Amino acid sequence: MTVSPDDLRYLRAALAVGARELGATAPNPAVGALVVKDGVVLGRGWTQAGGRPHAEPMALAQAGAAARGATLYVTLEPCAHHGKTPPCAEAVIAAGVTRVVGGLTDPDPRTAGQGYARLRAAGVEVETDALPEDCRRAHRGHILRVTENRPMVTLKIAHTPDGFAAGAEHDRRLAITGLAANLRTHVLRAQHDAIMVGVGTVLGDDPLLTVRLPGVTRHPLRVVLDARCDLPPRSRLAAGAGEVKTLVLCGPAADPSRREALEALGLETAACALSEGRVDLRAALELLAKRGLTRVFSEGGPQVGANLIARGLADDVLLFVGERPLGRPGVEALSEPARRTLEDPARYALVARGLLGADSYTHYERV
Repeated sequence: MTVSPDDLRYLRAALAVGARELGATAPNPAVGALVVKDGVVLGRGWTQAGGRPHAEPMALAQAGAAARGATLYVTLEPCAHHGKTPPCAEAVIAAGVTRVVGGLTDPDPRTAGQGYARLRAAGVEVETDALPEDCRRAHRGHILRVTENRPMVTLKIAHTPDGFAAGAEHDRRLAITGLAANLRTHVLRAQHDAIMVGVGTVLGDDPLLTVRLPGVTRHPLRVVLDARCDLPPRSRLAAGAGEVKTLVLCGPAADPSRREALEALGLETAACALSEGRVDLRAALELLAKRGLTRVFSEGGPQVGANLIARGLADDVLLFVGERPLGRPGVEALSEPARRTLEDPARYALVARGLLGADSYTHYERV
């Protein structure tokens, strides 16, 4: 493989372009593409909201006739199958591109190397897997959906320096983190297809689970894991269900009248398998994958967080630590087994740590 430093630079730029619609392209990955000739970027493309059009046709359309003889940089192998649009590999060939540098081979069996094979058969020079780790991280949700039948999960837990996510029963709700960390949370919400919480979080905090950022109007699907369908009809989630889609995953034997009451308010309910009296996390994620979701942001509280970590379903784990200790009994943010798992290098890798204003954060990635 003959990939130059300039090739890698353009691929990283394509990754940045593709991230523009991260969280809005499901069921498709958020791909980025650049058309470059003689050091000049002629076209930029990224998968549009809803997954169409794809990144490559958008970049090629911007480049127009100048794409002939150019190099296409794309973060994921151009698709080879007919779906709602023709294969991107055919569009690349028709545009007269003479070289393609792909960041990663698509594991989707409908493509899986066939896109690159079509390009080579048409005489296009192809470099594959030029930036595999970066592109795998960017497209992890898509990869997990086609290989493991589940979306990727980002788990975020905020806790005090002494390790508590909430006060004791009847204690007032904690404001753990400050403005910078809270804004980062809203950015993360916007970059995912769904926000998932356990019903305990709803009962304790009555959250909105919406994206509140200037200029951002889209909201991820709100998902509540609620085995008995205990979500209060007067909660803020129920009150806003007419404006923000909300899905309650409950057990097959949940009270039908409770489900009907929630559905009358505009919420959707769906039966899901249980495990030890709780909604089974693997079954819940498989259900979301069937709906086309690729990225789930979990703010589901200590119990959900510990179970996601224990079962290897938390792909990214973000711990936000506020500056003020609770100083009294409260709800432990992470169980001791969960913390040991995060610190096990065979299970999780520490990829970043830093400051968010007066607060700190630690980022772990599943190995």
